[in-house]
Amino acid sequence: MHKIAVAVLLALMAAPALAQEHVLGPGEEPKEKTATQKAGDDRAARAYQHSLNNVPDQKPVDPWGTARGDDASKKSAAPAKPVLKQSSKAKSGSTANKSGSTAN
Repeated sequence: MHKIAVAVLLALMAAPALAQEHVLGPGEEPKEKTATQKAGDDRAARAYQHSLNNVPDQKPVDPWGTARGDDASKKSAAPAKPVLKQSSKAKSGSTANKSGSTAN
């Protein structure tokens, strides 16, 4: 009984795989499309381009605008000023003892 159940399960799992379209193997060339298929592809391409042209222009979206407030969103539209680079001496901040002595 157990073997029959396993065989049925394997058959049920294989059925969807067999229902898929034929996938081209190496060296196989695709079949030529018929005139009606070519016309359908052209019609679909024109409809796609037409639908893209029907999308209205949208103004820029600022998802954080409510978090910043109205004043900050207007300031962000202005060009940012370049930040001056600090000297390298200020950046080399190590907390180690720089006097040369070590505590044992």
